[in-house]
Amino acid sequence: MAEMSTHNESEIIRLKQAAGDAAVEQLKSGMIVGLGSGSTATLAVNTIGKRVAEGLRIIGIPTSEKTAAQARGLGIPLSTLESHPAVDITIDGADEVDPALDLIKGGGGKQLREKIVAAASARLVIVVDEGKLVPKLGTHWAVPIEVIKFGWQATAARLRQSGCNPVRRLLPDGEIYITDDGNYILDCQYGPIASPPDLQREIDSIVGVVEHGLFIGMAAQVIVAGGDGIKVLNR
Repeated sequence: MAEMSTHNESEIIRLKQAAGDAAVEQLKSGMIVGLGSGSTATLAVNTIGKRVAEGLRIIGIPTSEKTAAQARGLGIPLSTLESHPAVDITIDGADEVDPALDLIKGGGGKQLREKIVAAASARLVIVVDEGKLVPKLGTHWAVPIEVIKFGWQATAARLRQSGCNPVRRLLPDGEIYITDDGNYILDCQYGPIASPPDLQREIDSIVGVVEHGLFIGMAAQVIVAGGDGIKVLNR
C-alpha cells in the first residue's frame, strides 16, 4: 500500500473525528457506554471526555487496557461488565465495513474484549472514514484470529484448512504480539469473503480459537465521514 501524504493523513484524522463526534451526540446522562479501541475510537473517547467535563454523566466500560488508561486520564468514570452487565451503547471503530454492515475488527488486537462488550450492548455504533467501506469483507484486511498459546501451531493448521495462510502477529521490533488476555493473534488473509456468516461458523468450530475479528450482525449503525459530510447507515 502506498504511503499516504501528510495532507491525506490529516484529512483522514479530521474525517474520523467528525464521525466520532456524531456518535457521541447520541449519549445521554445515565447511560452505560462501551468505549472502543483503535484510532477512531480514541478520538471519540476524547470527545466523550470533553462532554463529561461539561457535565455529561455516564459510566464507561473500556474494551482494552489502553482505552481504560485514556479514559481515566480524561476523568471518565469507569466500571466493569461484572458491575454493569447491560451496556446502553458502545462506540467503536472498524477496519472494514461491507454493505450488510458486517465488520472486520481487530487491527489493533483488541477484538476479544471489543466483541464481549459489543455483545452486551443494546446498540453498537461504528464510526469510520469512507475508506473503510468495502464491497466484501477481506478486500484489504486479514481476519485477526485470537488463539491460546498452547498448541497454537495445531490451531493454525486447522485454520489453514479454512482457506487462509495464518501469520502470527509480531510487534514492530519483531517480538511476538500478546493480547491483553495473554493470547496470540493469527492474521488470516482470506481475500474477499464470499459468505462472512459461513466463515464465522467455520472459525468458531476450531478448537483453540478464542475469538476473531468478524463481527457479523452486531452493528446497529455505522457513521461514515467522507468528503461530502456525514452519512449514517442503519441496519
